[in-house]
Amino acid sequence: MDDVSFTVRPGQVTGFLGPNGAGKSTTMRMIVGLDAPTAGRVTVGGHPYARSRSPLTEVGVLLDAKAVHTGRSARAHLRAMAATHGIPNTRVDDVIALTGLESVARKRAGKFSLGMGQRLGIAAALLGDPGTLILDEPVNGLDPEGVRWVRELVRHLAAEGRTVLLSSHLMSEMSQTADHVIVLGRGRVLADASLADLVHAWTRSEVLVRTPRAADLAAALGAADVTVGDAGGGALVVAGLPASRIGDIAADRGIPLHELTPRTGSLEEAYMALTEGSVEYKSKDIA
Repeated sequence: MDDVSFTVRPGQVTGFLGPNGAGKSTTMRMIVGLDAPTAGRVTVGGHPYARSRSPLTEVGVLLDAKAVHTGRSARAHLRAMAATHGIPNTRVDDVIALTGLESVARKRAGKFSLGMGQRLGIAAALLGDPGTLILDEPVNGLDPEGVRWVRELVRHLAAEGRTVLLSSHLMSEMSQTADHVIVLGRGRVLADASLADLVHAWTRSEVLVRTPRAADLAAALGAADVTVGDAGGGALVVAGLPASRIGDIAADRGIPLHELTPRTGSLEEAYMALTEGSVEYKSKDIA
C-alpha cells in the first residue's frame, strides 16, 4: 500500500474497485484491525475499530464467508456470535429470515454451497444492526436473484443513513449499486469520485447515427472538435456533439435520419481505462 487515504461517508454506497492484487482486501482487513499499516491510521466513526466496546453493533464485516466452524449449523454459528454481545436470539431469527436461510438454518455450514455461505456471512455482518457495513465480494457465488437482493439490501441500508463499503469485480452490478467509487491500483488510490464523475472523466460519449446519406452528414459534421467514424451500413459514430445538435444539422440540410441514439460510457469502460497500467495479472489476448 502506498499512501492510501480516503473517507467512506454515510448515506451512500461506496464501491471499492481494483484489479486482483491491488490491495482492496488488505485495506478492508486494516480497517478492522486484522492487518496493521506501517504508517497512518484507520478509524471507524472517529476511533480505531479495536477500541469499539461493541464491535458487532458498530461495524458489520464480511471478508471471508468460509470463516465459519464447519460443524456448526447456521443458527448455532449466529447464536454463538450473538452471545458475545448480548444480542437476543430473536435477532438471529430475523437475520436468518432476511437472508433467506430459514430452510437450511439447522444445516451444518460445512455443507453449504458458495452462495449459501455468502448469505450466512451477510447474516453475520447484519447481526448487530450496525451503522457501518464492510462487504468484500458479497455477491460472489450468488444466483441472479441473490445478486439483486444484495443490491437492494445495501442501497436500502445506505438510504437509512448507514455507511456501506462494498467491493466487487462485477462492473455492471456495481454501476447499478454504487453512488461513489474508490479505485485502487498497485496499492495506490487511482480515483475517488462519484460514479457519474468517474464515468464522465474516463469515457467518451458518442451518438450512433444511421442515415441513407452518411457521406453528406459526415461532411456537414466535420469540425476540429468533432470526430466522425464509419460504423458501416449507413451508420456513423459521432463524438463531440450532442444528439440534439446532430439532429438540427441534419434537418437544416434536409438529410433524413433513421436512427439517432446517444451512447454514454460505462463504468466498465472507465475502469479499464483507469487501471490499464495497474493490472499485475494480465491474461493473453485471444486472437
